[in-house]
Amino acid sequence: MKVIVGLGNIGAKYSQNRHNTGFIFLDHFAEKFEDLTWKEEAKFKAMIAKTKNLILVKPATLMNLSGEAVSKILNFYKLTPADLIVIYDDVDLPLGKIRIRQKGSAGTHNGLKSVIEQLGTEEFPRIRIGIESRGVSAPSAQDTSSFVLSDFNSDELSHLKKSIQEAAKELQKLIS
Repeated sequence: MKVIVGLGNIGAKYSQNRHNTGFIFLDHFAEKFEDLTWKEEAKFKAMIAKTKNLILVKPATLMNLSGEAVSKILNFYKLTPADLIVIYDDVDLPLGKIRIRQKGSAGTHNGLKSVIEQLGTEEFPRIRIGIESRGVSAPSAQDTSSFVLSDFNSDELSHLKKSIQEAAKELQKLIS
């Protein structure tokens, strides 16, 4: 059993935010499965969709508390961080670039920091999806928080869709 977690914020106002790239990815990935439905699971503080061997997870906490949901799910299913793959946005990667790591620090991503703190380890696979560095598609003086909570424009969404398709292929390799 693998747990695939996309990091983001619950709610319509965040749906097209850069910081919701993990949720956007999971919505795309879930389309591959027939009859897959998202269900709110209060005990996990998350939205869950399950297949025979996958649990897709959108934490329903704020981004900075994402680790709470992740640790609850791993504990409930008696899984380890090796059974986990986290997908999230990365402000330090150019838009559309993906990077896969088997372990590592959270860098500046508070959602991933929460996951690492709750699990007590940095040793779990993750897929980072670039959302563009400030100064390229946004004013360089814009603070990180307002940038990641801003929506993608239509051109950026087009680039993002391509990288999400590539990331989905890479995820398929990781779970095979």
